[in-house]
Amino acid sequence: MVAGAGVLVLLVAAIRYRNSNTCKGWHVTIDGESMPRGRLFIDRKGIADLLISAGADKEHGRAIQTFDLRRLESALKKDIWIKDAQLFFDNNGILQVRVTERTPVARIFTRDGNSFYIDSTGVPLPLQDKFASRLPVFTGYPASKFRTKSEDSALSAGILRLSIFLRSVPFWMAQIAQVDITPEKNFELEPEIGDQRISFGDGNDIAAKFHRLYLFYSEVLSHVGMDKYDRIDISYAGQVVGRIKGPAQNRIDSLRGIDNIRQMIRSAQQLQPDTARQQHIRPLEDHNAMTEQNLANYDLVPNAGDSSATVPNAKPAAAPAAKPRKPRAILPPKP
Repeated sequence: MVAGAGVLVLLVAAIRYRNSNTCKGWHVTIDGESMPRGRLFIDRKGIADLLISAGADKEHGRAIQTFDLRRLESALKKDIWIKDAQLFFDNNGILQVRVTERTPVARIFTRDGNSFYIDSTGVPLPLQDKFASRLPVFTGYPASKFRTKSEDSALSAGILRLSIFLRSVPFWMAQIAQVDITPEKNFELEPEIGDQRISFGDGNDIAAKFHRLYLFYSEVLSHVGMDKYDRIDISYAGQVVGRIKGPAQNRIDSLRGIDNIRQMIRSAQQLQPDTARQQHIRPLEDHNAMTEQNLANYDLVPNAGDSSATVPNAKPAAAPAAKPRKPRAILPPKP
């Protein structure tokens, strides 16, 4: 008991000594994901201005106990770009200001013409004129504000998952120009290379869908060109449905498209050197020559992570060919 009382007395004395000490200055630390070239949406000067407006001026010799740290933290958190703020004095009398910045993960365009950023928790953020951040773009959001607790909550959650996935894979971040939201609240992708529309479905099984799309690029479009299909559907589990364009095609554009898609595949392999998963993906039959007839025999089913639900008996849109068919086949499951 005597030892405990002694420790308590020393602690109270240390606190009183620190509070009677004076502020020697500030040190501001901004945590969170920074923008390219170190640019942030809120800088140290902006934080200092907020602190001064809240009454935390740098008056020389001001006692530490006169600082209301809770009120200063609340004043900082009122800024939309500040996710969290913690203030404390260290043993040297320096006010440590640690701020966590909100980081945009996507840009939203609503149907009524509004545009804003959202962070990883779905908080809407205003646009910044002085910064042009490279983010996934979603168009056609049905509401004027981003809603996570309403009838659009499933759509909003899908947007967050899809945007986080795109930003984590540089290849798809470069290839997907924008994501359109359909009236049925599904997603359609617009690629940078190629003019076809990609039906993505909802925001579930994202990795498996992009895996099937990558296989379609590498095993089909790299041989027939980007102008072969005008629509690609990857929304159904275990298959890819391609709608063939009309018979009139420009051979020069087709050859140029083949070269573009092969270059894109080479870039993807350089960005993602780990290709162990795709080493087991091969056609059921070994064809030496790539022809229009054997393209339909290539596997478009991912090794793992795909949904096992039964695929609905959906038919692709009618193609101008005499006998339209789905370019799908099945491979053995991943060992």
